[in-house]
Amino acid sequence: MSKVVRLGVNVDHVATLRQARGTVYPDVLEAAMLCVKAGAGGITAHLREDRRHVQDADVYVLKENIGVPLNLEMANEPEIVGIALDLCPPEVCIVPEKREELTTEGGLDAVGNRDTLADTIVAMQAKNIEVSLFIDPDPDQINMASELGAPCIELHTGTYCDSMGDAAVAELERLIRGSELAHELGIKVNAGHGINLDNIDGIMKVPHLDTLNIGHSIICRAVFVGIEGAVAEMQGRMV
Repeated sequence: MSKVVRLGVNVDHVATLRQARGTVYPDVLEAAMLCVKAGAGGITAHLREDRRHVQDADVYVLKENIGVPLNLEMANEPEIVGIALDLCPPEVCIVPEKREELTTEGGLDAVGNRDTLADTIVAMQAKNIEVSLFIDPDPDQINMASELGAPCIELHTGTYCDSMGDAAVAELERLIRGSELAHELGIKVNAGHGINLDNIDGIMKVPHLDTLNIGHSIICRAVFVGIEGAVAEMQGRMV
């Protein structure tokens, strides 16, 4: 029997709706709890430096109340690293971040940021926090993740999800090869970015997946079918 892939739901864009009007609703914790009720195995939240959606208080409330692992997405920046070390979530995923971007635009350059990443990984592991690096399915980046001692990677699926035709086929092959390499190196493989009901079938062809972290498409679908329905729909396709 094949391994069941866990669904981690990213609740950032529930916070985006709240921040758009500066209100106290929709409540991020309530949304997360409904996702868990619908079967989500984890909750992801990205505490960005500019605090454009998720706020500091959100991650503390989520960690203490959701009853499933919180995966904190974060840039490798001193302020955010400090918050993560204080929060001590079960999991962190280190991502690249630019103030001007609408969303994360690609994988982290683990090779070019080796020294600073090494310090952060050591500090996180001292607090028993599982560290994942959000990287493209590039052999050099995956090998560097192994060299740094990261126990987990999250493969950036955005390029595949935004591609069509032969380009999509080629990118899916890259994801498959990247996952196979990481598995051979003893690294747990997660994946995320841009995944929706139209492309999930292709993503599920990637072997050795532990968790898919999906946010924007689930929150958008929730407008029509409710958040529990959107989570259930996605899980129904993750087979």
